[in-house]
Amino acid sequence: MKMIIKGGRVLDPASGRDEVTDLYICDGLISDKFEADAGTAIVDASGQLVMPGLIDMHVHLREPGYEYKETIATGTAAAVRGGFTGVACMPNTNPVADNRYVVEFIRKRAAEAGQAGVYPVGAITRGSRGKEMAELADMRDAGAVAFSDDGHPVMEAGTMRLAMQYCKMLGAVIISHCEDKTLAAGGVMHEGYYSTILGLKGIPASAEEIMVSREIILAAETGCPVHIAHISTAGSVALVREAKKRGIPVTAEATPHHFTLTDRAVAGYNTAAKVNPPLRGEADVQAVREGLADNTIDAIATDHAPHAFDEKNVEFDLAPFGMVGLETAVGLVWTELVHTGILTPLQAAAKLSLNPARILGLKRGTLAMGTAADITIIDPGLEETVDPEKFTSKGKNTPFAGRRLKGLPVMTIVAGEIKYRR
Repeated sequence: MKMIIKGGRVLDPASGRDEVTDLYICDGLISDKFEADAGTAIVDASGQLVMPGLIDMHVHLREPGYEYKETIATGTAAAVRGGFTGVACMPNTNPVADNRYVVEFIRKRAAEAGQAGVYPVGAITRGSRGKEMAELADMRDAGAVAFSDDGHPVMEAGTMRLAMQYCKMLGAVIISHCEDKTLAAGGVMHEGYYSTILGLKGIPASAEEIMVSREIILAAETGCPVHIAHISTAGSVALVREAKKRGIPVTAEATPHHFTLTDRAVAGYNTAAKVNPPLRGEADVQAVREGLADNTIDAIATDHAPHAFDEKNVEFDLAPFGMVGLETAVGLVWTELVHTGILTPLQAAAKLSLNPARILGLKRGTLAMGTAADITIIDPGLEETVDPEKFTSKGKNTPFAGRRLKGLPVMTIVAGEIKYRR
């Protein structure tokens, strides 16, 4: 199979390449220039951005166990519609992905779906209960790309330290859900002005920042790389920035909702805006944007968390945390960060492709010759109003319904095959 993507603005953050040129694909790989023949597919990318396939390093595909919320098939279909050629799925399924058999099941289901690539994240502890360490080496051998108890913090520092020591030997990264449960205790939104006037129990910024501090200390001691998931507070951004200056192996990700929305979005008891960590204050949103701009924050990830309608359509205290994000992420990044000048298109490509690939140890995120032809094409001028009913994901739980976005994916290519075309 041959393909020529013609006349696009090619962005390759691995090499710093940013030029209008043609891109050649042969047998699923980025190729040298060749002459088109009768079997060559021609894609006109004039006025569009051609970049390495986007990788969302933080999604919840819900399968096995919660297929009524999402399946691997529907989740990966949503991923390619959103411009993502690969996703790393968190282990809070039922059963929890804390052994090689669940990891192998996820990989098998993903291969059957044939959409985006799926990179399983194994649990740090058995059942993600934070006590006994799971079989990390066995899961690594089965294809786990990282380890996390996402959704549940590992509260015991000794357990996390031991896990980091093992992951250092395995060459794997720990992805930490930073939340001190004793401080968060029963909180349902950010602790601040809006939690006070709404009469809702708040989660203080310190609940996240204390755990970020702990992970940085343990990473410095063990040498194990630690990745801070869904960073949300100004204090956490400052801690990661200082740790990087000291050479500690720490990276971080931010979600689109944490750099676009504040806790004001909860007004009216809007359960679509109930997430964990919660939407924070204006100063926190500004700090996350600054962290993205100065590379304190390495990656943008969605924390895609689909829920059924009747689960979210309840009293605020009873609704589960989480919102969907795969099909709105690119539009939010371009609307809020690129078109506003906070990030250049090349920087955005790095945070959505190269950096997630490097953090997870994947041979992706580049357009280098001979590498897999995972490619995302974005039209920076294309506009759309978010309509959850058009989502491919089973989940429709988004606070962005009705928002006008500018800069959208128009084609997603996985291993040289077009999986989505707008």
